[in-house]
Amino acid sequence: MTGNESESELPVPPYPPIEPTAFDLIVIGTGLPESVISAAASASGKSVLHLDPNPFYGSHFSSLSIADLTHFLNSHSTPSSVCPDPLYSDVEISNYASRLLSQHPRNFNLDVSGPRVLFCADHAVDLMLKSGASHYLEFKSIDATFMLDADAKLCSVPDSRAAIFKDKSLGLMEKNQLMRFFKLVQGHLSLDESEENNVRISEEDLDSPFAEFLTKMKLPHKIKSIVLYAIAMADYDQEVSEYVLKTRDGINRLALYNSSIGRFQNALGALIYPIYGQGELPQAFCRRAAVKGCLYVLRMPVISLLTDQNSGSYKGVRLASGQDILSHKLVLDPSFTVPGSLASSHQQLQESFQAFSLSDNKGKVARGICITRSSLKPDLSNFLVIFPPRSLFPEQVTSIRVLQLGGNLAVCPLGMFVLYFSALCDEVNQGKKLLHAALSALQKLLVTGTAGNSSTAQSEDMEEAKPTLLWSALYIQDLSLGQFGSIISTPTPDGNLNYNDLLDATEKLYRKLYPNEELFPETTSPENSEDDAGLTLES
Repeated sequence: MTGNESESELPVPPYPPIEPTAFDLIVIGTGLPESVISAAASASGKSVLHLDPNPFYGSHFSSLSIADLTHFLNSHSTPSSVCPDPLYSDVEISNYASRLLSQHPRNFNLDVSGPRVLFCADHAVDLMLKSGASHYLEFKSIDATFMLDADAKLCSVPDSRAAIFKDKSLGLMEKNQLMRFFKLVQGHLSLDESEENNVRISEEDLDSPFAEFLTKMKLPHKIKSIVLYAIAMADYDQEVSEYVLKTRDGINRLALYNSSIGRFQNALGALIYPIYGQGELPQAFCRRAAVKGCLYVLRMPVISLLTDQNSGSYKGVRLASGQDILSHKLVLDPSFTVPGSLASSHQQLQESFQAFSLSDNKGKVARGICITRSSLKPDLSNFLVIFPPRSLFPEQVTSIRVLQLGGNLAVCPLGMFVLYFSALCDEVNQGKKLLHAALSALQKLLVTGTAGNSSTAQSEDMEEAKPTLLWSALYIQDLSLGQFGSIISTPTPDGNLNYNDLLDATEKLYRKLYPNEELFPETTSPENSEDDAGLTLES
């Protein structure tokens, strides 16, 4: 189940019949939400059949080679009988160094739903530790965070009091203002309210817009932008957008960031990333499910759902092999759409299927991937970059987040770098404008970074070393929340940097599926007796 298993062009093998032919739960798709549900149900003693039409694990949360990612995006942006409303659109793939990249066909693990990182103290990490999935994962720390400033340069983000002292880009007054603000936040979050120095933020301020509260604290514009977009990770322009981050939520996000710093000994900052790519996360939960007896079958499409002739309710699935498999419950990948002919004679089931329509999504997320031969910052491989609203063009109302990763994370060959970037958008043209503006800004930064790294002798050879940009993919992804009816549909990858909202939605779906059961209950079995005090982090 490694990232190098995928072979998109292989035909469906002649599988022998599946035994048994009835399960408590059938799960279609091995994305992160489906894999968490499968692992939780298996851990609670349910019989689970987990299917995926792809030859690899992860679905929309997978990490793929260049060829497999290209095939995946193209196939999932074309209407089909199983998915008449594709999840992806406007796919633009450009290859500027085909000969060079062809020398490394299996050395790339590119995330379909990047950019993604994990906060050391967030829900995803806790869930991995609780479930035991952490035993199958290794992480590395993200080195730093930067933000594009008014001069189109990358300034560092001082995310702690120690970092503020060391930051040479901040003046003495700015350092004092930011220190006082962090001290106020830490005092508010302190559990010991008896200390005289702990000043609590008023309820009135907590219910006010976070941007207004920062202004009230007399923070200058640069510091406000850093707090809003590079630490609290606000998605939209907080000065004009209707999507306003409240102070209460902003403080909670700062608390998550602060509590993530120093949680694990080898993690330098707040953020970590899995070695071999984000596709390792669903695979880890699939491994956990397999240990508990879940049966996995890849390259096995489901061609239709079966209904009870009397009640019209769901009772099973028909596989591409022709075999019928029965189950009490069903969980669907968000790109799976039930053929209309199946539901036409059963109004009850039809109404349930209509709840899964992707046309009722809450928006879109524009995603981009670049492969480069140089880093945006000299001597740094793995870091986050924030393009705050209006930093690239006046109509930019959303923040654009960029994640650069190097070969030491096993996502690309050494000497190359992968850059993921994304932004929320309301419609396709807006998303494409955001992507092209981000790509243009990244190319300018790459040239600047290369020049900064070059000696006089090396600079003479810069023209020969081009293109710095080797490959790129731009695409628009629909957003859809998970739905619950007689059948569960899981949520699509969202536009967040971490998985907290997505896993919260997954947990709610699981509780709807099995109301009286806890997600991964505590166990004292021998296999879980290992020390779960932390994750495996490479220095």
